[in-house]
Amino acid sequence: MIKLDILSDPICPWCYIGKRQLDRALESRPDHPFTVEWHPFQLNPDMPAEGIDRRTYLETKFGGKDKAAEVYGAIDTQARAVGLEIDWGAIQRTPNTLDAHRLIHWAGIEGRQTAAASRLFRAYFEEYRDIGAHDVLADIADGIGMDASVVLRLLGSDADREAIAARDGHSREAGVSSVPTFIVAERQAVVGAQPSELWQKVIDEIAQAEKTAADSADE
Repeated sequence: MIKLDILSDPICPWCYIGKRQLDRALESRPDHPFTVEWHPFQLNPDMPAEGIDRRTYLETKFGGKDKAAEVYGAIDTQARAVGLEIDWGAIQRTPNTLDAHRLIHWAGIEGRQTAAASRLFRAYFEEYRDIGAHDVLADIADGIGMDASVVLRLLGSDADREAIAARDGHSREAGVSSVPTFIVAERQAVVGAQPSELWQKVIDEIAQAEKTAADSADE
């Protein structure tokens, strides 16, 4: 198996679009060699713990209502192209995602990391839930087979907060400045929401290289 590390944030629309495109490629190549691991990267590490009103956040980030609408118009076009129909106006708050990343980490311990990431994306972009809220995170945990009461207790503590923040900081120090960022085999970085065709090509090239190596070993 080949490691595919994914740095993302569950409130990042490009991350959700990129995941959808990767998922399609993996589904089309059921014998793909990838084992996936998710890593924390907060778009807004200085976000207040309670989050902020999303409209205020976007207009501040992009320099006004018109610019924010322009940016998200382009994002919406790409989202719809991969089958994601998102009511952007229904997303009321931009949360601090440190706790969401803690949930992804704990889910990884139980072998449910991709399930957690998937549900967090869906909860935020399709169900319009506040994924910074502990009760929402505990409900998501319950939905993927984790013990919600344990998760709720952990969320109420400082468990792994410093570790998650440190991992985020380490990625920035290593040069990661945007997400999604995919790292193939701990060597090759692929930045941005890449089309399914690119991932299919990567998978096919890996399979061909492995076949060539095996044939050479048999000679």
